[in-house]
Order: sequence, then C-alpha cells, then structure tokens
Amino acid sequence: MRIFIVGPMGSGKSTIGKKLAKSLSLDFVDTDQEIESKTGVEISWIFEKEGEKGFREREKVILKELLKRNHLVISSGGGAVLLEENRRLMNSKGKVIYLKASIELQLKRTRKGSRRPLLEKGDKRKILENLKIERNHLYSEVADIIIDQEEKSQTQIIKMILSKLSEQKND
Repeated sequence: MRIFIVGPMGSGKSTIGKKLAKSLSLDFVDTDQEIESKTGVEISWIFEKEGEKGFREREKVILKELLKRNHLVISSGGGAVLLEENRRLMNSKGKVIYLKASIELQLKRTRKGSRRPLLEKGDKRKILENLKIERNHLYSEVADIIIDQEEKSQTQIIKMILSKLSEQKND
C-alpha cells in the first residue's frame, strides 16, 4: 500500500500523514524533509539558488525514489501536482488523498516560521489565493479521496480517511 497526501501549504499534509501512517502501521515520508536530508540544505536555499523549477525537478526525483518502497504514506510538497509526470506517478502507484484547506486555515497555519519560500515575497493572502486558483483543479484531478477539513479535528479527519479507504477497498 502506498498513499500520497496532496494539498496546499498549511493543509496539514505532514501532520495528518504521520497520524495516518501510524494508524495503518505504514512508514511516513515528507518529500520536503527528504529533499533537505538528501541535499543538506533547506528548501528556501534551493528556491533561492535554483528557483522553483530546480526545486520541482528535485521533488520529482525524490518522488520516483520513494516509489521503490511500499507500505508508505507520502506527504508531497504543495506544488508537486504541477508536473503532469508526478500526477501520473501518484495515480498509478497508490491512493491519493487531497486535504482541502481554506485560505483562513492556511494563513493561520503558515503565519509562524519562514520555511515557505513562496510566501516570503508579498501579501500572503494574495499569494495563497493565486496558488489556490493555479492548483486546486490539479489536486482534485489527481485525488482518489477529497477531505474538506473545515471545522474537523485531526482525529475526525483520520477517521474519514480510513473510512473512505475501506470503502474503496471494498468496491
């Protein structure tokens, strides 16, 4: 079993991914952390030196490496869906869960910390709104399961995912 978690920054991909992996007795990998571990530098440095295009290329390579492993929950970067190849790989190699998050929720979760290169230059709300316009249809396109998180606890979200996974297994 391989599960991919997609969604915008601040949607809780890593937090939910870790809890889901634990619930299913699977390993958990965050692609951003994996990139930082392999390169020895932070994502912001990669964005600064190589731009978003360079980062997306590294992300694609990491995703392909992770596909060699099974029994895994993979939290992807918010922009991983931008590359058609990544979307195709995720769809063909596992189940994809899209964690929907409102702009308000994203702003709340991203207000602290500077590890979000795309939010460093400009009005955060406007940037998140533009990213939503650019990416939401891609998240929906690639998703096997869509979870709207509004006013739900992490426990409720995990239960919803487990229920939907079970339903799909029985179909």
